[in-house]
Amino acid sequence: MKQPSTPVAHPHYDRLIENARKLAPLRVAVVHPTNDVSLGAALESAGMGLITPVLVGPKARIEGAANELGASLSGIVIIDAPHSHAAADAAVAMVLKGEVDALMKGSLHTDELMGAVVRRDGGLRTARRISHCFVMDVPGYEHPLIISDAAINIAPTLEEKVDIVQNAIDLAQALKIPDIRVAVLSAMETVNPKVPSTIDAAALCKMADRGQITGAQIDGPLAMDNAIDAEAARIKGIVSPVAGRANVLIVPDLDAGNMLAKSLTFLAGAYAAGIVLGAKVPVILTSRADSQPARLASCAVASMLSQACRDKLIKAIG
Repeated sequence: MKQPSTPVAHPHYDRLIENARKLAPLRVAVVHPTNDVSLGAALESAGMGLITPVLVGPKARIEGAANELGASLSGIVIIDAPHSHAAADAAVAMVLKGEVDALMKGSLHTDELMGAVVRRDGGLRTARRISHCFVMDVPGYEHPLIISDAAINIAPTLEEKVDIVQNAIDLAQALKIPDIRVAVLSAMETVNPKVPSTIDAAALCKMADRGQITGAQIDGPLAMDNAIDAEAARIKGIVSPVAGRANVLIVPDLDAGNMLAKSLTFLAGAYAAGIVLGAKVPVILTSRADSQPARLASCAVASMLSQACRDKLIKAIG
């Protein structure tokens, strides 16, 4: 995404990428990387040691994109697929066979890729609702911000929000964020029966109290100002371990999440790494407008998430 003309520091992404590079490269099926941007993102991430890509799509078009970049595809596996839908289906099949550990969106529509992922027969569904998170590095903010859900669930129900919150907490744990503090956002910080998002927020907090959501401190409803600014919380008299210190923001619907993430990106110079959770493997969502650090960070997030899943499996077995 477009960034301000004056360079700004993004130390959270630097640390994230550094931590991910300590892990073995993640085996990733890159779906339909037929333009210079999507192919370049995959090759750059591979060059950093973050991923081992398998390129899935029309071989001639992938090779043409490599020629435009002046890049070599020597040693990289290419799975020939005639078009984007076939590429998405082939990539999902590779996951089910255990041949790759993550998917990465190339130059196809998100709906095309996610259609193959969420298919009831032969897809990658789990018992958990699939949701999206942005991991954002906002200049001047003391820690990374996770925002969910800004890309998948349009108007989630309370039941769906339970999984959205738990997915975001699991991601924060995978990224080794200490003291996870979840703010369930609304337009206000008081419960108002006329504003459904405040009712959902209050219910989610009580569910956390009852152990139905675990792994973090949760509070809501909170407005954006008193969720992230301690002085705003103090002025409004909000006493909470989350208010003014949130590092996970749960938005009421896709519209709010998308506008929040893009406002931070275009007005505050933030970088946004996108990841889909709740499927059998992480799905890396990149945009043509993403910055280089955001593309790399998206791969780093997927790598750390995959490692956390493996660690949980080993712990459960042993």
